[in-house]
Amino acid sequence: MKAALISVEKASWKDYLELCKPRVVALMMLTAVVGMLLATESGIPWNALLWGNLGIALMAGSAAAINHIVDQRIDAVMARTRKRPIVQGRVEPLHALLFAFVLAIVGMVLLSWLVNPLTAWLTLASLIGYAVIYTLFLKRATPQNIVLGGLAGAAPPLLGWTAVTNSIDGHALLLVLIIFAWTPPHFWALAVHRKEEYAKAEIPMLPVTHGERYTKLHILLYTFMLFAVTLLPFISGMSGWIYLISAVALGLRFIDWAIAMWRDSRPHSAIKTFKFSITYLMLLFVALLADHYIPISF
Repeated sequence: MKAALISVEKASWKDYLELCKPRVVALMMLTAVVGMLLATESGIPWNALLWGNLGIALMAGSAAAINHIVDQRIDAVMARTRKRPIVQGRVEPLHALLFAFVLAIVGMVLLSWLVNPLTAWLTLASLIGYAVIYTLFLKRATPQNIVLGGLAGAAPPLLGWTAVTNSIDGHALLLVLIIFAWTPPHFWALAVHRKEEYAKAEIPMLPVTHGERYTKLHILLYTFMLFAVTLLPFISGMSGWIYLISAVALGLRFIDWAIAMWRDSRPHSAIKTFKFSITYLMLLFVALLADHYIPISF
C-alpha cells in the first residue's frame, strides 16, 4: 500500500498522457479526420467532428495504455521504452488499467450516444484487436504478428468515415487497405533497427526469427505492394491527379529507402526508413485531402 501511495505521488498528468501514446494517436487521428472529410462533399456534421474524434481518440488511448500494461516486461528490456511510466514505477499497473477502462467507457458512450452505434462497435473491435488479439497473443506467437494484427491499427479512416455516414463504403476500405499494406514495412524497419532488443525480450519479430536479409527483402516486397495499393484511389475514381502525382513521388521515395536497406547502401538505413515511413503516411493522407478539395482535370 505504501509503495502504491508513493507511486501515485510521483505520477503526473504527463505520465498518464504518455500511457496514451499521443504521437501514435495523433497520426491515427489524422487518418480518421481525412476519412471524415473524404466521406462528404459538404461540411462534417459537428457531432461527428467533435464527439467522433474525441471518442475515437479516447479508445485509441485506452488501447495504448493496455499495451503499456501488458508489455511492461518487454519495455523494461528495450532502450526505446525502458523509461515508460509503468516500467519506472511512476504509475501502478492497476491504476493504468483503471485509467484505460475509464477511457474506453467514456469513448464508447460518446460514440454510441452522440455519433452512431456502428462507429462505436467498430472502434471497440479495433481496440480489442490491438490491445488483446495483437498485444496479448499475436505479438508473442508469430513473426507475422504485425501483418495479422495490422488491421486494428488500419481502422481509423474507416471509423472517421462511418462517423459521418453511418455506413461502410468501399472507398473507406481502400484507405484501410493502404494503412494495412504500409504497416509491415513501417514496423519491420524499426524491428531491424531494434533486432537485438527484441531478441533479448524474446519477441519473435521477423528479423529475430528469419534474419535481417530475409526481413529486408520482405520490406522491399511490401513496399512495392504498397505502391500498387496507393494507386487504387485514383484508378477507382476516388481521387484525382494531385493525389496520383503525390502517391507516385512518395511511393518511389519509399521504394528507394527499401532498396537502400536491402542493399545496405546507406548508414542507419533501417531507422531512417522507419522515420520516413511516418512522414510518408502523413503526406499521403494530406495529398488525399488536398485532392478532394482542389480537383484538377486534364
